[in-house]
Amino acid sequence: MSQIGLFEAPSLPSLSSLRPAAAMMAKVLLDKTASALRFALRRPLPIEQWPRIVDETKTALHMWSARGWLERPACYHVAPPDLSDADVQIDRAPRETNLRLSFESGYEPHADEPGRDRWMDYRSNAIAHAYLLRHPGAPRPWIVCIHGYGTGFPFVDGGAFGVRWLHEELGLNVALPVLPFHGPRRTGWQSGDGFFAGDVMDTLHAEAQALWDLRRVVSWIRAQEAETVGAYGLSLGGYNAALLAAFDPDLRCAIAGVPVAEFVELGRLHSQLAASRAEAAGIDWGDVTRLYRVISPLALMPRIPRRRRFIFGGRGDCIVPATQVNRLWRRWGRTPIAWYEGTHLSCPFEPTVREFVGKALTATLLQPAPDEQRDDPNSISDVA
Repeated sequence: MSQIGLFEAPSLPSLSSLRPAAAMMAKVLLDKTASALRFALRRPLPIEQWPRIVDETKTALHMWSARGWLERPACYHVAPPDLSDADVQIDRAPRETNLRLSFESGYEPHADEPGRDRWMDYRSNAIAHAYLLRHPGAPRPWIVCIHGYGTGFPFVDGGAFGVRWLHEELGLNVALPVLPFHGPRRTGWQSGDGFFAGDVMDTLHAEAQALWDLRRVVSWIRAQEAETVGAYGLSLGGYNAALLAAFDPDLRCAIAGVPVAEFVELGRLHSQLAASRAEAAGIDWGDVTRLYRVISPLALMPRIPRRRRFIFGGRGDCIVPATQVNRLWRRWGRTPIAWYEGTHLSCPFEPTVREFVGKALTATLLQPAPDEQRDDPNSISDVA
């Protein structure tokens, strides 16, 4: 049996036969139920932690200002070394080669950053992972599929991205990296616990490490004589695909699906109790937003041309509202966008999404690359 089964999610009943209004109501209910359950099961930060978080935020903001990272957020990031020493476990099947990459992330916050010592104590998070499906024979294009919040397992992420379609029908090699705090890197009982727990510096370091690890995975792929590499992210993965495009000018495409655009706004929407506790302790959300400029796709513009950037969103999305999608779309210069009549969790089952992504991949990864100017006016690495 082909091990591609590890990348397949159980099929769900089709909503396409329902009337449009009833189908949308069912999708909205699914979004709201899943969101409520996720946040109900999450352990809130103890109230006594908030004064420490407020102090760290203020200290970090002074550091950011002194070092010029607020004006030039890309300078916060250190370029990671290429990945050459990964542990590669291989399983060969008749039609594909399946790989699991494991490697020491090597990410460390800056020496004097607030929260550094705490971050370095998250031992299980220090080992990065990526699941891959690779065709034997001649080099082919690769698509790096970046999962959303709370997943990081191949059978879930494979279903969300349609790995069988990407790998077998489109003929792509596929990589599914695991974000910090997720899947085998989790530190709590739920995948993703810690990424958005409310600790300001932990969230910043989680995202900085996510970008670092993604750049290392892409470097490993390129060392395999890859023809071209593209990035495709969903939700939090869409946020990361946008960040990766801000640091890698050689990406053939960046597809941001139902993308988060701004952490503070979304966190306050979904965690009102935690937000009220933070405010009572003296947190300034404006300070947090400024601090997060160094990990924000709204402050870091992509280095690939607009015609190779794509966005899609759900009109009824209750987890990442359309306002978030629109913010990234405007920041990306009103790049090609598709809207579907659905919600966050219905995304993998929407024909509009499959058609849009298929056209984007065909135009960028599956056709010869046109001659392009690297210094495209829409391709800048810092704030416009």
